[in-house]
Amino acid sequence: MARYTDAKCRLCRRLGIKLFLKGKRCTSAKCPIDRKGAVPPGMRGTKVHSRLSEYGTQLKEKQKAKRIYGVLERQFKKYFLEARKVRGASGEALLQILESRLDNIVYRLGFVNSRSIARQLISHGHFLVNNKKVNIPSFRVKPGDIISISAKGMKIPQISETFSEKSAIIPEWLEKKAAIGKVKRLPKREEIESDINEQLIVEFYSR
Repeated sequence: MARYTDAKCRLCRRLGIKLFLKGKRCTSAKCPIDRKGAVPPGMRGTKVHSRLSEYGTQLKEKQKAKRIYGVLERQFKKYFLEARKVRGASGEALLQILESRLDNIVYRLGFVNSRSIARQLISHGHFLVNNKKVNIPSFRVKPGDIISISAKGMKIPQISETFSEKSAIIPEWLEKKAAIGKVKRLPKREEIESDINEQLIVEFYSR
């Protein structure tokens, strides 16, 4: 299955919520969710939608998580199967796996303004993990790993502009000093900001 490359705003409208796929730009006055409400693409007016079934609600939540983290179906299911083997809550373990992806870590550290930009720049080899170049966005970062920006990467506008803003809020489970970040530990559920009901995802795959 190919990665979705159409307009990101259509994904937000389709699910009826802000996914912040464009980072800070999603807070602008041009956001279609703010201007048009939760009207799906292709629909006009304020037509009332029929209530989603239990399956539909679970499916929508899974789709939302996939879109937020930019993960394809096969990989997402693989993450869930891995999470189910972890002792404790499978849903929380799933979110921890998603948060451990390099593209998400780069975004959470405030090196870039969105996960999609992080994926692009990682693919081009502009980030290092433990001083080794990594060009795989889905690379799993472990506690204790050091993430840094290459010298060439520091000259890229999408990265340099974030340092001039100095407004990123770094989660407690991460540490950042200048252009170097560190994963101190896995995040706790309350430290994961994503508005996701992971239990619905667990129920979807447990059908």
